[in-house]
Amino acid sequence: MFKLSEIKELIKLVDQTSVHELEIENEGARLFIRKPGKAEAVNVQAAPVVPTYIPEAPAAAAAVQAAAEPAVSRPAEKADNVLQIVSPMVGTFYRASSPDADPFVNIGDRIGEKTVVCILEAMKLMNELEAEVRGEIVDILVENGQLVEFGQPLFLVKPE
Repeated sequence: MFKLSEIKELIKLVDQTSVHELEIENEGARLFIRKPGKAEAVNVQAAPVVPTYIPEAPAAAAAVQAAAEPAVSRPAEKADNVLQIVSPMVGTFYRASSPDADPFVNIGDRIGEKTVVCILEAMKLMNELEAEVRGEIVDILVENGQLVEFGQPLFLVKPE
């Protein structure tokens, strides 16, 4: 279940970014937040973000999670031999487990499918992101502590 403070934080986060819709599943419940479009803004004079809380069965929640994956995709503007690792959620990007720890990965590092490449913080929960691809890190596209959006490229990987 979602706490009111978590819902407020997510609404604020969506309102401050270019994300127009956010859907999150947690413990059998689903939260859907949508910014109204231009046509809706003319007719609705309420808050800029409209949250919807929908209790959901675990099987349907798994289907929502599966629809959000995979986290690795081919970039259209890059060479065919480079893959992107993209953010599976809105959150804050961290390269290391703590401010004084070494980064999980650096440019030039070889990674496997289960290699943790970063942490994404969402709703005060730290989520480790695994690479899901084998290869070499050729670029890190975001800065430590930066807010990232769903689907935003984080790393470029030359696959093995």
